[in-house]
Amino acid sequence: MLPGMDLLKGAVDNHVHACPHLNVRSVTVFEAARQAAAAGMRAIGLMDNFCNSAGYAALATRELSHLDLEVFGGLIMEPQAGGISLEVVRAVLGYGYVPGSGARFVSLPTHHTRHIARAEGRSPAYVEACFAVPARGDLPDPLPEILDLVAAHDVVLNTGHVSGPEAVRLVELARGRGIARILVPSAHYGEDEVRAIAAAGAFAEFSFFFVSHATQIGLTHVDAERHTVPAVRLPEVAALIRAAGPDWSIVNSDAGVFVLPPPVEALREFLLLLQSAGFAEPELRRMSGANPAALFKVGTVT
Repeated sequence: MLPGMDLLKGAVDNHVHACPHLNVRSVTVFEAARQAAAAGMRAIGLMDNFCNSAGYAALATRELSHLDLEVFGGLIMEPQAGGISLEVVRAVLGYGYVPGSGARFVSLPTHHTRHIARAEGRSPAYVEACFAVPARGDLPDPLPEILDLVAAHDVVLNTGHVSGPEAVRLVELARGRGIARILVPSAHYGEDEVRAIAAAGAFAEFSFFFVSHATQIGLTHVDAERHTVPAVRLPEVAALIRAAGPDWSIVNSDAGVFVLPPPVEALREFLLLLQSAGFAEPELRRMSGANPAALFKVGTVT
């Protein structure tokens, strides 16, 4: 048994990329599920920038029911997946075999945002067409109705890849509209922003991808252009987790690209890295197991 395998017992990796996919991935949905079950994990969550992943998740959960592993999915509102559309969100929330088995999360764009477009040096016209959270005033339509739908179905709102100030404001607005479950990708934010996110009752997300060598390689996300993302050093991630606190942090793999190990191995390596940064085993289990299980209602949805 490799060091750290015991830390995977009961873990929930809510950020897994698997085939079928527009880009080639290191595992299929079934392989990702089987590997997670073999490691003793409780659940995995499928993320896809190009389509609704709730259907794949429902299929895997049913066909691999003997594995005692839960697979869940949802929607990232990228243009290829239907964009920021009330009708698309309404459809994905019911996308499964039985009522209540649809999407567990709805995410704002992860790449088609003005924050990311500016970082990638896109054209002014491209930047203008991307999503942004206004600094003041109302959110653009149809986002208010989408937030109300997310609140009514009590699923997770993922704030996507917006800037730190945008994320803080979005959390406040979402909480004001009754959304109880919020996840904020926070690896590139400042400590004060992460503290504000946690203080508002949202979980801060930290992924292995951003501390890995995958950040050195240009990858495609929303079109044929290849772009890198800034790497985050382990001490910086540790400081951000401590700013949010382990009770309000979630760690996962964000793996699936071929330059990284498969998701289960990526999560094992990340947990060992965090352990070397001073986090105790109960904190690691909370951030990789208890917190995501509670947020995504693992074990409570049939």
